[in-house]
Parts: sequence; structure tokens; C-alpha cells
Amino acid sequence: MEAFYLEIRNVHIGAVLASGALFFLRGLGVNLFNAAWPMWAPVRYLSYTIDTTLLTAALMLMTIVHQYPFVHAWLTVKVLLLVAYIVLGSFALKRAKTRNARLAFYVAALVVFAFILSVARAHDPLGVFVSGRVW
Repeated sequence: MEAFYLEIRNVHIGAVLASGALFFLRGLGVNLFNAAWPMWAPVRYLSYTIDTTLLTAALMLMTIVHQYPFVHAWLTVKVLLLVAYIVLGSFALKRAKTRNARLAFYVAALVVFAFILSVARAHDPLGVFVSGRVW
């Protein structure tokens, strides 16, 4: 499996970008345009498929590089932030009772997503806040 590290990493990065872009578009549809399409079954299933691919690639990468959540701080932070992102995203798309609450959860989810990206890029729990790091 180690021979496929770069391919798996590229799949993982592609899935991250696809997942984030789909959430961004669905959130715009729900929060700004009050559209129904973001909750249609094919769109939800596409999201599930992308996220399953993302998780599978992440688990494969974890075993290849021998870095694990709750052992390596940056991965622990990523996993905890991922849980927060999922909860915020759920409220942003359907669970929040008011439009303003959905919008606030949407913005918060996007901020958490961006911070997850910075933690992944830096391989540091502080992500974008690592001093001396040029982004």
C-alpha cells in the first residue's frame, strides 16, 4: 500500500476539496436561496459517497505514515474539529430552527473547515496560528 501513498494522498485531498465545495454550495442553497435541491436524495448521497471516500483515504494514509489520532496531536485536533464541523454542518443545513441560526452555523462550519485545512497543511494543532509559518 505504501507504493500508492501519493495516489491515496491525492484522492484524499481531492475528496476534501469536493466535500468542502459541496457543503459550501448546499449551504448557499439552503441559507441564501431557500432552495430545496440541497436536501434532495441524490445530492445527499453524493455527499455521503465523497465523505466515505475521504474517510477511507484518511484511514489508509494513517496506516501508511503510522500517525494516529490521540497519539499525534495534530491528528487529534483534526478529528475533534471534524466532529465539530459535522455537528455545525448538520445544524447549518437542516437542524437549526431559524434562518439566522442556520446562517450562523453555516459560517461557523466554514471557519472550522478552513481551520482543519490549516492544521492539515501545517501538521500542527495550531494550524494557521503557528508562529513563523508563511501561508
